[in-house]
Amino acid sequence: MYHAYRSYSDSELAFLLTQDDEQAFTEIYNRFYGLLFIHASKRLNDDEEAKDVVQQLFESLWIKRSQVEPDGNLSAYLYTAIRNRILDVFSHQKVENKYVDSLQSFMDQDHILTDYRVREKQMAALIEQEIAALPPKMREIFVLSRKENKSHKEIAAELGLSELTVKTQVKKALRILKSRLGLFVYVAFLLKIHQ
Repeated sequence: MYHAYRSYSDSELAFLLTQDDEQAFTEIYNRFYGLLFIHASKRLNDDEEAKDVVQQLFESLWIKRSQVEPDGNLSAYLYTAIRNRILDVFSHQKVENKYVDSLQSFMDQDHILTDYRVREKQMAALIEQEIAALPPKMREIFVLSRKENKSHKEIAAELGLSELTVKTQVKKALRILKSRLGLFVYVAFLLKIHQ
């Protein structure tokens, strides 16, 4: 009985399909699956994706069998359907890629920013720690000079010291910080206090 279906034309099979004939559906599947798969695989460059697309097409064909034109061109109908599904895959991939790209770029920026902030905080804490470790008088002079931006003359007047003493203490403090903090952190610190 089933062998007879192989001799049916596409339009005969399409008509039987609209009549809920499962054997007609099976024959359509056997007749077109390979060709549609090759077509989809060439376009998508992905056999698994192609299999899924063709499988979905046949599922949809069975669900919408009553809508098939019984006297229409079955192969043209199937090729149009597969082409539309392939285009759907492409547009979905585009949207997905766009989303992934923008998410990645956002995450990269966020990571860089967070990383920078963390390091900046760590660096600031390290500098504060080293300033706190300076001898008391030197620390006082240094804080007035670098944090309050006072001149050597102003500091000398405020603390009752000679300008030379202030200048020497500031130089010594910078030398100590440079040796303890390393050149990179020291330079970053200098840039920061001059901003």
